[in-house]
Amino acid sequence: MGAKTGLLVYMDAASSGPLRLPAEADPERTAELVGRLYPGWEVTEAAGCELGDATYPPDGTAYLGSFPGVDVVCDRHWMSDYPSQLPQHLIDASAGRRLVVHWMHSVVDFLAFAVWEDGQLVRSLSLSPDSGVVEDIGERLAFEAPFWAGEHSVELDEAWGEQDPYPLAFHPLELGEEALRAFFGFVLEGMPEPDNIDPYEVALRGFHLAVPGGPTPGEKEAVLRAAVSRMRPPRMLTYGPDGTLIVVDRR
Repeated sequence: MGAKTGLLVYMDAASSGPLRLPAEADPERTAELVGRLYPGWEVTEAAGCELGDATYPPDGTAYLGSFPGVDVVCDRHWMSDYPSQLPQHLIDASAGRRLVVHWMHSVVDFLAFAVWEDGQLVRSLSLSPDSGVVEDIGERLAFEAPFWAGEHSVELDEAWGEQDPYPLAFHPLELGEEALRAFFGFVLEGMPEPDNIDPYEVALRGFHLAVPGGPTPGEKEAVLRAAVSRMRPPRMLTYGPDGTLIVVDRR
Protein backbone atom coordinates (compact mmCIF):
# COMPACT_ATOMS: atom_id res chain seq x y z
CA MET A 1 0.00 0.00 0.00
CA GLY A 2 1.42 3.37 -0.96
CA ALA A 3 -1.37 5.96 -0.98
CA LYS A 4 -1.05 9.41 0.58
CA THR A 5 -3.76 12.00 1.17
CA GLY A 6 -4.09 15.57 2.35
CA LEU A 7 -7.82 16.03 1.81
CA LEU A 8 -10.39 18.52 3.09
CA VAL A 9 -13.90 18.15 1.70
CA TYR A 10 -16.88 20.41 2.42
CA MET A 11 -20.31 18.93 1.68
CA ASP A 12 -23.86 20.23 1.81
CA ALA A 13 -26.24 18.02 3.78
CA ALA A 14 -27.78 16.66 0.60
CA SER A 15 -24.33 15.79 -0.76
CA SER A 16 -22.98 13.97 2.32
CA GLY A 17 -21.95 10.41 1.59
CA PRO A 18 -20.50 9.02 -1.65
CA LEU A 19 -19.67 11.90 -3.95
CA ARG A 20 -21.22 12.33 -7.36
CA LEU A 21 -18.97 14.84 -9.07
CA PRO A 22 -18.98 16.30 -12.57
CA ALA A 23 -15.83 15.76 -14.58
CA GLU A 24 -14.74 19.41 -14.29
CA ALA A 25 -14.71 21.83 -11.35
CA ASP A 26 -16.39 25.22 -11.72
CA PRO A 27 -13.55 27.73 -12.39
CA GLU A 28 -15.16 30.82 -10.84
CA ARG A 29 -16.45 29.05 -7.73
CA THR A 30 -13.09 27.33 -7.30
CA ALA A 31 -11.30 30.69 -7.42
CA GLU A 32 -13.70 32.00 -4.76
CA LEU A 33 -12.97 28.92 -2.64
CA VAL A 34 -9.24 29.62 -2.82
CA GLY A 35 -9.85 33.19 -1.68
CA ARG A 36 -11.89 32.04 1.33
CA LEU A 37 -9.48 29.36 2.50
CA TYR A 38 -6.20 31.17 1.77
CA PRO A 39 -6.86 34.85 2.59
CA GLY A 40 -3.79 36.98 2.02
CA TRP A 41 -1.76 34.16 0.51
CA GLU A 42 0.20 34.60 -2.70
CA VAL A 43 -1.69 32.54 -5.29
CA THR A 44 -0.78 31.72 -8.87
CA GLU A 45 -2.55 29.25 -11.11
CA ALA A 46 -0.85 25.98 -11.95
CA ALA A 47 -1.62 22.93 -14.03
CA GLY A 48 -4.67 20.97 -12.90
CA CYS A 49 -4.73 17.32 -11.91
CA GLU A 50 -7.15 14.41 -11.64
CA LEU A 51 -8.39 13.73 -8.12
CA GLY A 52 -6.78 10.28 -8.05
CA ASP A 53 -3.32 11.82 -8.51
CA ALA A 54 -4.01 15.07 -6.63
CA THR A 55 -4.65 13.83 -3.10
CA TYR A 56 -1.08 14.53 -1.91
CA PRO A 57 0.30 17.52 -3.81
CA PRO A 58 3.90 18.76 -3.77
CA ASP A 59 4.85 21.30 -1.14
CA GLY A 60 3.50 24.74 -2.08
CA THR A 61 0.90 23.34 -4.46
CA ALA A 62 -2.79 22.65 -3.89
CA TYR A 63 -5.52 21.20 -6.06
CA LEU A 64 -9.06 22.43 -5.51
CA GLY A 65 -12.43 21.95 -7.10
CA SER A 66 -15.83 23.46 -6.39
CA PHE A 67 -18.72 21.30 -7.53
CA PRO A 68 -22.47 21.49 -6.86
CA GLY A 69 -22.79 20.96 -3.11
CA VAL A 70 -19.16 19.84 -2.70
CA ASP A 71 -15.80 21.61 -2.35
CA VAL A 72 -12.65 19.48 -2.58
CA VAL A 73 -9.27 20.67 -1.31
CA CYS A 74 -6.04 18.67 -1.70
CA ASP A 75 -3.25 20.34 0.28
CA ARG A 76 -0.79 18.69 2.66
CA HIS A 77 0.05 22.05 4.25
CA TRP A 78 -2.70 21.52 6.84
CA MET A 79 -1.66 18.01 7.89
CA SER A 80 -0.83 17.29 11.53
CA ASP A 81 -1.11 14.53 14.12
CA TYR A 82 -4.08 16.34 15.66
CA PRO A 83 -6.88 16.86 13.13
CA SER A 84 -9.09 18.33 15.88
CA GLN A 85 -6.70 21.31 15.90
CA LEU A 86 -7.39 22.26 12.29
CA PRO A 87 -7.10 26.05 11.86
CA GLN A 88 -10.32 27.70 12.93
CA HIS A 89 -10.92 29.59 9.70
CA LEU A 90 -11.11 26.27 7.84
CA ILE A 91 -13.69 25.02 10.32
CA ASP A 92 -15.64 28.27 10.15
CA ALA A 93 -15.90 27.80 6.39
CA SER A 94 -17.99 24.68 7.05
CA ALA A 95 -20.90 26.56 8.68
CA GLY A 96 -24.11 24.74 7.75
CA ARG A 97 -22.17 21.95 6.07
CA ARG A 98 -20.16 18.84 6.79
CA LEU A 99 -16.36 19.04 6.75
CA VAL A 100 -14.24 15.90 6.47
CA VAL A 101 -10.44 15.83 6.60
CA HIS A 102 -8.56 12.70 5.55
CA TRP A 103 -4.80 12.54 5.98
CA MET A 104 -2.79 9.44 5.20
CA HIS A 105 0.92 8.75 4.67
CA SER A 106 2.01 5.32 3.56
CA VAL A 107 5.71 5.67 4.52
CA VAL A 108 4.92 5.73 8.25
CA ASP A 109 1.49 4.01 8.17
CA PHE A 110 -0.12 7.23 9.41
CA LEU A 111 -3.86 7.88 9.25
CA ALA A 112 -5.95 10.73 10.57
CA PHE A 113 -9.49 11.76 9.77
CA ALA A 114 -12.04 14.03 11.38
CA VAL A 115 -15.62 15.11 10.80
CA TRP A 116 -17.32 18.40 11.68
CA GLU A 117 -21.07 18.94 11.36
CA ASP A 118 -22.00 22.63 11.07
CA GLY A 119 -18.70 23.57 12.69
CA GLN A 120 -18.94 21.07 15.57
CA LEU A 121 -16.36 18.28 15.82
CA VAL A 122 -18.11 14.90 16.02
CA ARG A 123 -15.25 12.48 15.29
CA SER A 124 -11.46 12.59 15.15
CA LEU A 125 -9.02 9.72 14.88
CA SER A 126 -5.25 9.85 14.48
CA LEU A 127 -2.90 6.89 14.77
CA SER A 128 0.28 5.25 13.52
CA PRO A 129 2.31 2.24 14.66
CA ASP A 130 5.10 4.46 16.03
CA SER A 131 2.90 6.93 17.92
CA GLY A 132 -0.07 4.71 18.73
CA VAL A 133 -3.51 6.29 18.99
CA VAL A 134 -2.91 10.05 19.19
CA GLU A 135 -6.56 11.14 18.99
CA ASP A 136 -9.76 9.15 19.42
CA ILE A 137 -12.53 11.69 19.90
CA GLY A 138 -16.25 11.13 19.51
CA GLU A 139 -18.32 8.09 18.67
CA ARG A 140 -16.69 5.63 16.30
CA LEU A 141 -18.28 5.47 12.87
CA ALA A 142 -19.94 2.39 11.41
CA PHE A 143 -17.18 1.58 8.91
CA GLU A 144 -14.64 1.53 11.77
CA ALA A 145 -16.40 -1.16 13.81
CA PRO A 146 -14.92 -4.27 12.11
CA PHE A 147 -11.41 -2.86 12.52
CA TRP A 148 -11.70 -2.18 16.23
CA ALA A 149 -13.38 -5.60 16.65
CA GLY A 150 -10.22 -7.33 15.40
CA GLU A 151 -11.58 -8.44 12.03
CA HIS A 152 -8.69 -6.81 10.15
CA SER A 153 -5.67 -7.73 12.23
CA VAL A 154 -2.27 -7.49 10.52
CA GLU A 155 -0.82 -10.82 9.47
CA LEU A 156 2.96 -10.90 9.68
CA ASP A 157 4.98 -12.21 6.76
CA GLU A 158 6.79 -15.38 7.86
CA ALA A 159 9.48 -14.72 5.25
CA TRP A 160 10.76 -11.91 7.49
CA GLY A 161 11.46 -14.36 10.31
CA GLU A 162 10.60 -13.71 13.94
CA GLN A 163 8.83 -10.36 14.39
CA ASP A 164 7.06 -8.47 17.11
CA PRO A 165 3.27 -8.26 16.68
CA TYR A 166 2.03 -5.24 14.77
CA PRO A 167 1.47 -2.55 17.44
CA LEU A 168 -2.09 -1.70 16.33
CA ALA A 169 -5.21 -3.84 16.04
CA PHE A 170 -5.35 -3.11 12.29
CA HIS A 171 -3.34 -1.45 9.57
CA PRO A 172 -4.05 2.31 9.40
CA LEU A 173 -3.85 2.40 5.61
CA GLU A 174 -6.45 -0.34 5.29
CA LEU A 175 -8.82 1.63 7.51
CA GLY A 176 -7.88 4.74 5.56
CA GLU A 177 -9.09 3.23 2.31
CA GLU A 178 -12.40 2.28 3.90
CA ALA A 179 -12.71 5.80 5.26
CA LEU A 180 -12.21 7.18 1.74
CA ARG A 181 -14.94 4.87 0.48
CA ALA A 182 -17.36 5.72 3.30
CA PHE A 183 -16.82 9.48 3.21
CA PHE A 184 -16.32 10.11 -0.49
CA GLY A 185 -17.21 6.98 -2.46
CA PHE A 186 -13.80 6.16 -3.93
CA VAL A 187 -10.60 4.32 -3.04
CA LEU A 188 -7.03 4.89 -4.15
CA GLU A 189 -5.85 1.31 -3.68
CA GLY A 190 -7.81 -1.90 -3.38
CA MET A 191 -10.96 -3.02 -5.11
CA PRO A 192 -13.57 -0.34 -5.92
CA GLU A 193 -17.21 -1.25 -5.42
CA PRO A 194 -19.78 -0.94 -8.25
CA ASP A 195 -21.18 2.36 -6.95
CA ASN A 196 -17.78 3.98 -6.31
CA ILE A 197 -16.64 6.88 -8.46
CA ASP A 198 -13.43 6.83 -10.46
CA PRO A 199 -11.21 9.56 -8.94
CA TYR A 200 -9.21 9.68 -12.16
CA GLU A 201 -12.24 11.01 -14.02
CA VAL A 202 -12.59 14.11 -11.82
CA ALA A 203 -10.42 17.10 -12.74
CA LEU A 204 -9.28 19.63 -10.12
CA ARG A 205 -7.67 23.01 -10.68
CA GLY A 206 -4.09 23.65 -9.58
CA PHE A 207 -2.59 26.53 -7.61
CA HIS A 208 0.83 27.47 -6.30
CA LEU A 209 0.41 28.93 -2.79
CA ALA A 210 2.80 30.84 -0.55
CA VAL A 211 2.17 31.75 3.09
CA PRO A 212 2.17 35.53 3.53
CA GLY A 213 5.69 36.58 4.48
CA GLY A 214 6.92 32.98 4.35
CA PRO A 215 9.50 31.41 2.04
CA THR A 216 8.46 30.48 -1.47
CA PRO A 217 8.90 26.88 -2.69
CA GLY A 218 11.95 28.09 -4.64
CA GLU A 219 13.49 29.59 -1.52
CA LYS A 220 12.83 26.39 0.42
CA GLU A 221 14.52 24.41 -2.33
CA ALA A 222 17.53 26.74 -2.21
CA VAL A 223 17.87 26.24 1.56
CA LEU A 224 17.70 22.47 1.11
CA ARG A 225 20.33 22.51 -1.64
CA ALA A 226 22.62 24.65 0.50
CA ALA A 227 22.27 22.23 3.41
CA VAL A 228 23.06 19.26 1.18
CA SER A 229 26.13 21.03 -0.22
CA ARG A 230 27.53 21.39 3.31
CA MET A 231 27.22 17.68 4.07
CA ARG A 232 30.34 15.56 4.22
CA PRO A 233 30.67 12.67 1.77
CA PRO A 234 28.85 9.55 3.01
CA ARG A 235 30.87 6.96 4.90
CA MET A 236 30.43 3.21 5.02
CA LEU A 237 31.07 1.52 8.36
CA THR A 238 31.64 -2.07 9.33
CA TYR A 239 32.58 -4.01 12.45
CA GLY A 240 36.26 -4.71 13.06
CA PRO A 241 37.65 -7.94 14.56
CA ASP A 242 37.25 -6.53 18.06
CA GLY A 243 33.65 -5.47 17.48
CA THR A 244 34.32 -1.75 17.10
CA LEU A 245 33.05 0.26 14.14
CA ILE A 246 35.60 1.13 11.48
CA VAL A 247 35.34 3.15 8.28
CA VAL A 248 35.49 1.15 5.07
CA ASP A 249 38.01 2.47 2.56
CA ARG A 250 35.93 2.76 -0.64
CA ARG A 251 38.85 3.75 -2.88
